[in-house]
Amino acid sequence: MSNLEPSAEANCECLTGCGAIEFILKPKDRDLGGFSVRRLLPNREVRHIGPWVFFDHMGPADFEPGTGIDVRPHPHINIATVTYLFEGSILHKDSLGSIQVIRPGDINLMVAGRGIVHSERETKDVRNSQHRTNGLQLWLALPEDDEEIDPSFHHYSTGSIPTVEVDAVPVRVMMGEAYGVESPVKTFSSTLYIEAKMTAGQRLVLPNAEQRGLYLVSGSVKLLDTVVETHSMVVLKTEPNVCVEALEETQIALIGGSDIGQRHIDWNFVSSRPERIEQAIQDWKAGKFKPISTDNREYIPYPG
Repeated sequence: MSNLEPSAEANCECLTGCGAIEFILKPKDRDLGGFSVRRLLPNREVRHIGPWVFFDHMGPADFEPGTGIDVRPHPHINIATVTYLFEGSILHKDSLGSIQVIRPGDINLMVAGRGIVHSERETKDVRNSQHRTNGLQLWLALPEDDEEIDPSFHHYSTGSIPTVEVDAVPVRVMMGEAYGVESPVKTFSSTLYIEAKMTAGQRLVLPNAEQRGLYLVSGSVKLLDTVVETHSMVVLKTEPNVCVEALEETQIALIGGSDIGQRHIDWNFVSSRPERIEQAIQDWKAGKFKPISTDNREYIPYPG
């Protein structure tokens, strides 16, 4: 999902003297046609966090019958997309022939590799009823040696994602390893993604990683002497044993991992090589990407 243009970057506030905090990022709203998303990455100051090069919070969005998410076929290269819902459902289709309904708690991992096309819509039953959608969509840059691998699709049901209780806080280890448990979700480099729900007064020591970003899905937390509000992302320094305290009922998402290096981004194309992006643009314009066999009557053109 999400058509990324160079201007579609979030805002950033630099903080000093705040211990473990390097930046606090504020989202920029982007209209995707019928609903908006909050974009945290990429950012003018923070281009990526570990391998994560893109972070959107879609919703919460309420839809009347006959309306909803309807993202036409569009392409990706050299990344893996990660889709996770808190509420609602999305019907995923791609040029590999995959057809999958994503429901709350599931993880969809679509590996674009040398190139893939997908659409994100809703089933007729959902679209014909009043409904709500709320979730995250993220992009992982693939290591340079894996950028041109064959595309693939992986779906992980909610029951396959491990949950561990840490100081009475339920934590889902979505990707990577934390608190002694490891997620089954496929990774290509050192990758971290966890989520937790906290009640007022609960504390959680965050797992370590070379780079980390803490996003407030809802609620607020205190980190050292700094209060972090809903829909903000804290870019953390490499200091270990960073502890957050919930000031109210709060849901957090922590992403991170090892530095993947510079990536170039144009629209839906991400690569370590700008010439590869230019090739992808021309290929999309010329109709050289393999289409989705069950959704090929329309597509999103390259902007401009």
